[in-house]
Amino acid sequence: MSGTLYICATPIGNLEDISLRVLKTLKEADIIAAEDTRHTLKLLNRFEIKNELTSYHEHNKHIKGAKLTELLKQGKNIALVTDAGMPGISDPGCDIISLCRAENIPVTVIPGATAFTSALVLSGMDTSCFAFFGFLPTANQKKIKTAEKIKNFPGTAILYEAPHHLAATLKFLAETIGNRKAAIVREITKIHEEVKFFNLSDAAAYYGENAAKGEFVIVIEAGNAAEIPPQGTENESKLSELSVTEHVAFYENKGNTKKDAMKLAAKDRGVSKSEIYGEILKERNT
Repeated sequence: MSGTLYICATPIGNLEDISLRVLKTLKEADIIAAEDTRHTLKLLNRFEIKNELTSYHEHNKHIKGAKLTELLKQGKNIALVTDAGMPGISDPGCDIISLCRAENIPVTVIPGATAFTSALVLSGMDTSCFAFFGFLPTANQKKIKTAEKIKNFPGTAILYEAPHHLAATLKFLAETIGNRKAAIVREITKIHEEVKFFNLSDAAAYYGENAAKGEFVIVIEAGNAAEIPPQGTENESKLSELSVTEHVAFYENKGNTKKDAMKLAAKDRGVSKSEIYGEILKERNT
């Protein structure tokens, strides 16, 4: 019988956010695979956990992933942790999970804190339709392609960024996706947690003059539908070319409530509001 890979979410700041189930799993696992063993050791020492600790990170994931998979096949139970939050989100955890799936090795998840969902909630922006884009690629062409995806996405966009790249990234986003409203969320669950609201160009200017410190999440309002001309113009027909979700987002971005935006979209399309709602549900599930 093979062992099980336990995907263990760890605190993103405040150590008291760790769950009882994660603590139990870390204590009982044969091996704890960590992105940074020095970082994880602090967590283990805090809760007096003495189990075997090994590294699994971006630079050794191919060799170490194969070794860990073999240990799982031998019946070892392995707890996978990242430096903070959920393994597999912007870290190599997804690679070993895929290896286990391919080998029919049992995998289970123990949920916990995740920075991007916490930042979204803190921002107060629309949560009905959102996407997480991780860190922007460093290669210029890939970076531009990602910006195009953000620009054309009809919901709230969320990104991670390191403090030393923050100002440049905000400037790049303002120039490529438009000067949208954004919430800059810093140090979630920590002593210096804060949320600042800017448009992107003002945010770039602010962090260009004020040193960025800590871990940052950028939450950006939807903007794609707002670029399409409203009814009453010569481009009115473009509204009918939108998906239902984009059509509703267009009216929301003009200041309407979700309910009113659905009514206006229904009127444009000559259907009932309930049909609009049904179409939105279908689009989310496809």
